[in-house]
Amino acid sequence: MKNMKSQQRPKKSTLVFGRDAIINALQNGQAFDKIYLDPKAIHQGINEIKKLAQQYLVPISYVPRAKLDGFNISNHEGCVAVISKVHYYQLQDIISQVVEEGKSPFFLILDGITDIRNIGGIARTAFCCGVHAIIIPDKGVGALNDDAIATSAGALEKIPICRVNSLMKTVDELHLNGIKVFASEMKAENTIHDCSLIEPCAIIMGSEENGVYPALQKICDHKIKIPMGRDFDSFNVSVATGIILYEAMKQRNQL
Repeated sequence: MKNMKSQQRPKKSTLVFGRDAIINALQNGQAFDKIYLDPKAIHQGINEIKKLAQQYLVPISYVPRAKLDGFNISNHEGCVAVISKVHYYQLQDIISQVVEEGKSPFFLILDGITDIRNIGGIARTAFCCGVHAIIIPDKGVGALNDDAIATSAGALEKIPICRVNSLMKTVDELHLNGIKVFASEMKAENTIHDCSLIEPCAIIMGSEENGVYPALQKICDHKIKIPMGRDFDSFNVSVATGIILYEAMKQRNQL
């Protein structure tokens, strides 16, 4: 994450540490934002943590032992897990629920957005505009921590979050469910007013620095842009997301 100043050391009350404690928590369905492991720690319990983390899509960061000691925990056994502030859902479960309710699926995908203030603002807008779930990758996205939740005015605790290990595979899954995928791209030919966002769809927003990953753009159904009144760099990603989601909500409310 580039904006390191946005991160603070997690409170001890939000940590689970020690091999057995982390294994038991994972097996009992505890959601974690991240697990920190000492790469020099060798134990069967560490291998089990890696296996379970992969199964439950929990990111692992390998850090020096000094980093783990910095949590002011003496008996961490080379592993510390940060309890998630939000609950993560399976994407297919959300899709099925939305369809069963007779609604047109509407999803937002975040690709490479690391600034937690932007994420918080985006989540707040997404919730207000009727997005059914926000999809994030398990790596390369800002932590959904206290600061992000505060910036979202609590929306991150209300809107379903789906954490996936591959956005490429996720687009395939959306396609299999009859959901079109639109990538926001400032050089696209079509504007947000040219496309129908009433049908089942997902919108991908990329970082301000790099945009949507090129390979991801290629497998999307359409690329869309926001018309601008002046020739300038671009909108802030949170603002751009709000404009696109509001357009989608406006189209959907006209049904």
